[in-house]
Amino acid sequence: MKLFAYAIPLAIVMSGSAYAQAMTSAEYVAAAGAGDTYEIQSSQTVLQTTQDPKIRSFAQMMIQDHTKSTAKIKMAALTAKVKPKPMLMPAQAEMLTQLKAETGTARDQAYIAQQKQAHQQALTIHQSYAEGGKNVALKMVATNTVPVVQHHIEMLKTM
Repeated sequence: MKLFAYAIPLAIVMSGSAYAQAMTSAEYVAAAGAGDTYEIQSSQTVLQTTQDPKIRSFAQMMIQDHTKSTAKIKMAALTAKVKPKPMLMPAQAEMLTQLKAETGTARDQAYIAQQKQAHQQALTIHQSYAEGGKNVALKMVATNTVPVVQHHIEMLKTM
């Protein structure tokens, strides 16, 4: 199974908080929106087939939490005069295609592996913007999202 990094998050991961100063509000909204979109769609995909109650519960929580996150980002984006257009980055689309191609427990395993990677990248995105972003409303969303993502990461460690 291949794991992918997508453009904006990879740049953040590679450059750390130095990139946060250069990360525009539009880049943050696009990266966070793409992450939420991937989380929701991949969770919907695994829910179609998983028999594992822990994965089912986690996927349902992902849909709920990332739907809330998207709504908060959209509201804050208005203050930044950024038009949010949540859409998958190409690598995320490829990950989703890969997940859909798997069946049974292999899909469950691919989902968990992809979730671990996606959440690490999401954590970096939100932490970076919280530290160096320019828009106060978006910084607040980023700051408030960090503990939620950290909670998801802790849950994934037990799966």
